[in-house]
Parts: sequence; C-alpha cells; structure tokens
Amino acid sequence: MSAIEKVKAKVEQLSGTVKKETGRAAGNDQTAAEGAGDKMHGNLREAKEAFQP
Repeated sequence: MSAIEKVKAKVEQLSGTVKKETGRAAGNDQTAAEGAGDKMHGNLREAKEAFQP
C-alpha cells in the first residue's frame, strides 16, 4: 500500500467521522448518513490497498 493512498484513506475516514458526528449533533440525518458513507468509502479504499499485490 503506497503511503499516499494510505493517507488518503485515513483522511477520508476521519472526515467521514467528523461529518457523521456533526450531522448527529445537529439532528441532520442526511449529513450523518453522508458522513457514514464517506467513512465507509475510506475503509473500502484502505481494504482495497491492503489486498493489492
């Protein structure tokens, strides 16, 4: 896994978590769902990189 891709995945996970929690705190379900999706996308990016030869 290249260092750049690993950083991209971690940044996406962190931004997704922040967006999700901000949405929950504000009572905005759409923003919370978008944040959860962003975090999942970061998790998938990280998993994809872990399985590449």
